[in-house]
Amino acid sequence: MTENTTPPTLDDILSLEQQVWAALVAGNAQADRALLSPDFLGVYPTGFANRDDHVGQFADAPTMADYKLSEAKLRVLTPDIVLLSYRADYQRPGAPGWEVMLISSLWERRHNVWVNSFSQDTPLEAK
Repeated sequence: MTENTTPPTLDDILSLEQQVWAALVAGNAQADRALLSPDFLGVYPTGFANRDDHVGQFADAPTMADYKLSEAKLRVLTPDIVLLSYRADYQRPGAPGWEVMLISSLWERRHNVWVNSFSQDTPLEAK
């Protein structure tokens, strides 16, 4: 079997990232788990998180009501490892306003499947 050595496009990886956000809105823990690597590491304002922590946020209900992703940038580190950075404007269920984060997500092609292995969320302060 020949490995795919073509790096993904920004749209390819942004589509995967949007699937993570869609899982947050739908409260779909199974879809979320499938997109994250077993060794996933999240670096959040609340601390470090592994894949079980990320998926565990679905225990009660969806964690997002709506979202918009913008200003996306893709850095190709290797054909199989890319870094997606973007702005996420989002609204939590029942919250009156929107919040903003800058997010960097590391995506890796493992056994010809793209998985999110690392994510860091940085709240954006209002100017």
